[in-house]
This record gives sequence, structure tokens and C-alpha cells, in this order.
Amino acid sequence: MMLNLIDKIGDWNPQLFRELKGRLNSFNVAIAVTISLLLQWVVFSSHQLHEFADDNFWRDSWGNIFLTLSVIFIFTLLVTGTYLLISDLAKEETRGTLNFIRLSPQSETSILTGKLLGVPSLIYLIVLLAVPLHFWAGFSAKISFIYILSYYAILAASCIFFYSAALLFGLLSHWFRGFQPWLGSGAVLLFLFITMLLASFNNNTLNNSTAWFRLFNPWNTTNYLFPNLLHVSDASPLINWQFFYLPLGTNVVSVVGFHLLNFGLCSYGIVQAIKRCFRNPQAPIISKKQSYLLVAFCQFMMWGFTLQNSINNNNIWDEQVWENLLLLAGYNLILILGLIAVLSPHRQDVQDWARYRHQTVASHKAVWQQLIWTEKSPALVAIAINLAIVTIPWLVWISFTSIFDTNNGQSWLSNDIGRFKVLLAIALSISLMMIYATITQFILLLKTPNRSFWAIGTLISESFLPPIILKLFGISSLNYPTLWLFSTFPWVAIQYSGVKTIFMALLAELSVLVLLNFQLTKRVRLAGESATKALLAGR
Repeated sequence: MMLNLIDKIGDWNPQLFRELKGRLNSFNVAIAVTISLLLQWVVFSSHQLHEFADDNFWRDSWGNIFLTLSVIFIFTLLVTGTYLLISDLAKEETRGTLNFIRLSPQSETSILTGKLLGVPSLIYLIVLLAVPLHFWAGFSAKISFIYILSYYAILAASCIFFYSAALLFGLLSHWFRGFQPWLGSGAVLLFLFITMLLASFNNNTLNNSTAWFRLFNPWNTTNYLFPNLLHVSDASPLINWQFFYLPLGTNVVSVVGFHLLNFGLCSYGIVQAIKRCFRNPQAPIISKKQSYLLVAFCQFMMWGFTLQNSINNNNIWDEQVWENLLLLAGYNLILILGLIAVLSPHRQDVQDWARYRHQTVASHKAVWQQLIWTEKSPALVAIAINLAIVTIPWLVWISFTSIFDTNNGQSWLSNDIGRFKVLLAIALSISLMMIYATITQFILLLKTPNRSFWAIGTLISESFLPPIILKLFGISSLNYPTLWLFSTFPWVAIQYSGVKTIFMALLAELSVLVLLNFQLTKRVRLAGESATKALLAGR
């Protein structure tokens, strides 16, 4: 019967048939069944259930069993499943069978579905055998059936997200040579532990940008769906959870719906990245158009959770407001640096684009359209657009915000001088990021080997330039983390610098940026001319 079922699955999805046929043999199934039954027995026997115990003790014991299995399901599915998927891709790459899969007539969606359902199939079997006990424990603990289904819905959505991310990581990390399964699953395990600790020890962090990252941990909703199981005296922090001042935590439908929507959108984006690089491993994981959507989506999500706590009720600049905006600036810094590394094309791609541009007479409008949308063109215009998308929410927030600093009695953003300093600081941040992007593109145009590693190393090193710049301009009283975030966090410049200092730093950076872009434009033009001459000489 099992073989007939697998054969029918093969008619629907050949990749899934291949994965199941290699795993669901009698020995593996027997091992999975034994592990599941043994696990259930250990969980059940570790919680004493007395026949003559009162209702509260009986309900609490079954509730502990339910909670224990819930945690086991999360870690087993996400950590172990991630390891298996990345390890499977690594083995396919080593054996050379991954290229055969790439050349198969199956669609990327069919192959992806086969991997997601087939590779962790034994893990699914272990969990499925424990589901009846999990349901029975939930019913015995007087947990609503709707809440149990909500838990499973969020768990399934999180599996799709993490498994898709695991496949993408496996496709991009082949240079680790067998270490990537441990690295990927270890990163997932660390993420789960950190977000669980945040949920356990800091219930006031839901109205800032870290709340978005906590949404990716299914445990985040456990104290909301099952608060009595955790024996907490206070109400779940999700009750006060807001998104652009919308009270999402008022009912279970909005909480679960927002989690599923978040997982769905992020999983869709990852799947699109997999489709781009699956057939062509050398292709960038996202296009310029997709980068604009990614940055806009990230700003929407992070500001949606940050806005409620960007100022306090009395418009007072305090430590909590500072930390909140500092986190937002740090996330944007990592996002922009990552996009610089991903979007910047290599030498051959730029040569192809420059040769095409050299051979054809194009209007300025056409050239700008190519710089905005074409993947082989230099990424500086695309980075500038992404920086503009990051900047727009800051400008809107600054326009409608007035903050008073109790530390020195000064008023920020309440007069034209304060707002002008903010604009100068934002321009300083943008120019510094553009310098980083230009230097990265310069390195990728070199003929030296391992240009990617040199570019990434230089990009990381460039992140330490802001402290040096501040020291050169005489701002030496800041600690290093604050100095490091100076390039994207304008409040540092406002609080510790005058208008003249910021303006002089901006002029210096703009001069460097203009000089670098002039040299880059000249080099790209020469690359196009030399490539055209070489092509004509070959004829």
C-alpha cells in the first residue's frame, strides 16, 4: 500500500517521489515510529497523572504535557528539518546530481515542493504520530480547539518559511564544503533561543522593530494562545500589541492572521529568490526591482512596530526612545550593506552592459531606465533609490514630531534649526552609503581573482570608517557603538555636533563621492570600448 501511494505521488510530483522513495523504507519508518513512541512515553511519564487527583491538578498535568510537546514540535521541525534540507542540497552538490535536477523539465515550484515535503518526511512522521497525544492533552487541559488549530497553522507556516530559507542558504553556501548544515541549523537554534528569551524576560519589546523578528518564532504566540499553561500572573504582552496604532492583540483572529500573513509574504519572497538562482547559481538572488519592494516592505514592517514607541506620551527624549530608534537605524544599516553586496554586478556583467551601451545610441532617459532596472548595469542608482525609500519614513516622522531632551534641556525637531540639522545628518548618511557602494563597485571591476571576497571584506571594513570621520572632526566623547551607527543614525550628529561640523563633513563626503563616481564612469566607458574593440578584432 505504501509503495502504491508513493507511485501515485510520483505522477503528481516526480521530485517528491524521488525523495520519499529514498527515505520511506521499512527500516527508516520503524526507527521513526520507535523514536516518536519513546518520546511520547518519556513526556507522558514525566508528568504524574493520578486517578483521584482534583480537576485543577489533572488539568495542569495535561497542560504541561501539551506545552512540552508544543516546544518539542517547534524545535524538532525547525532545527532538524533545516539541517536535513541543507545537508541534502550539500550532498546533491557533492555527487553532482543537483545539476541534473536543474536541467530537468520540472518547474522550480515542483522541485521546491518535492524537497520541502520529501526531505523532512521522517521528521513529519515522528511529529504526526505524536499529534493525537498532543490533541488529547489539549482537550484534557480545557484548551479551545480553535486555539490548538491556530498553533498548528502558525507552526506549518513557520516550517514553510524556515525550510524555504534553508533551501536558499543551501544553494548559496556551497563554498562551506559540508559545514553549512551545522551553520544553518545552528543559526535557527540560536534565533529560537534568543527570541524565546526576549519573550520570557522582556515583555515590553513588542512595540519596536524587534517585534517583527519575534514574529518568526512560533513560540511568540504560545503565551497568547495558552496563557494559563505558562502560569504567568500578567496578561500576555500581545494584548497590547499594536501595528501603526492598530490594536492587533485584541483578538486571536488578528494575531494569528497577522502571523500567517507575515510568514506568507516572507516565504513568497524567498521562493522568488530561489527561482532566480536555482537554474543559474551565478545570478543575484534579487533583482533591482525586487530590492525596491524588499526595502519598502522592511520599512513598512519595522516602522509599523516602532511608531508607537518612537516618542513617549510627553514628547520626552528618553533612553527607551533612543534605543528604539537606534535599533531601527542598525537594521537599516545591515539591510543597505547587504543590498550593496548583492546588487553590485561583476566585471563581465558591467562589460556586457557597457559594450551594448557603447554600440547603441541611447537617450539619457533610456540610460537612466537601464541604471534603475537592468541587472548588469552598475548598482549605484539602485542603491540611491533604496536609500531614498529608507529615508522617506524618517522625513515623515521628523515632520510631525517634536521631542524635548531632558538631559540638556534642549528641544529637538521643534524649530527650523533642529530640522535643518536633521536634514544635513540624513544627507551625510546617504552620501556615506553611496561612497561604500561606489568603492564596492570599483573592486568588482578589477581583474584580480576572488573579487567578491575582497568586496565583502572591504564593505565590512568601511563600516568602521564613521568613528574615524568623527574623530577627525573632533567628536571624541561618543562610545564606539554610537560612533559606528553614525552613518545611518542622524540623531548622533544632532545631539553632539553643530550645523557647521555636519555641513563640513557633508561637503567632504560629497567631494569624495563625486570624484569616485567620475572615475567609475570613466572606467565603465573604457571597459565598454575595449570590449567592443576586442569583439570586432575577433571577427
